[in-house]
Amino acid sequence: MGDKITLTLAVREQRGKKVTHLRREGLVPGVVYGHGFEPVLVQSEYNVLEKVVREAGKHTPVHLTVDSKKRIALIKDIERDPVKARIQHVTFHAVKASDVVHAEVPIHLEGLGESEAEKAGLIVLQAIETVQIKAKPADLPEALTVSILNLATNEDKVTLADVTLPEGVEYADVEQDLELVVANVYEPAALEAANEAAAGDAEDPSADNVEAEHGSDTPQDTQVEETRPGGKGQDGPKQSNVDANK
Repeated sequence: MGDKITLTLAVREQRGKKVTHLRREGLVPGVVYGHGFEPVLVQSEYNVLEKVVREAGKHTPVHLTVDSKKRIALIKDIERDPVKARIQHVTFHAVKASDVVHAEVPIHLEGLGESEAEKAGLIVLQAIETVQIKAKPADLPEALTVSILNLATNEDKVTLADVTLPEGVEYADVEQDLELVVANVYEPAALEAANEAAAGDAEDPSADNVEAEHGSDTPQDTQVEETRPGGKGQDGPKQSNVDANK
């Protein structure tokens, strides 16, 4: 873990459509919720919050100060403008230092471009980029790393079994499949052929018939609720409260 990420939030009065005025003033509305207290409406300067969101993502604890109260929180949800991608609203899930929380962290490949396979002209592709883990907030890593230096032929691969978890960190799923492939090695010709085949399937005119039979696509503005950072054992805010607090 690097230096802890800190953020001071101001309590806000505006809610609902009135938060539009905050955004025009360069402020971002948000809410902090957690077990044992009512959700708190907050706001922050855009540039300050954007930097924290970029550094913390949804897996690194943020040390909040809200109305002189200090809390440790994970970012649960980040709403962005669909066109400009600017942050519109941030939801923080406050946790205790002793809580075991769930988080999705990225997997980084070490040694890209340096493996024997790549030196021989083969291609290494990452199969999965993130995985769910659980740990106390102070033990949550920014990422998991795994070396690909030992990859040599197109029969070699890296799996979750090759990933060394930091002390105090476990996979969120107690039955996690450690044979899940993280990275594969491919012959360039075979990879090109597979890509061409996939492109051909995508252009298959029969796809139009399938859409006509089963209806149009789901509207893109439909949002699927994300898994709570605290997992099943953690309390989340009531939906009515979240809606009202925006």
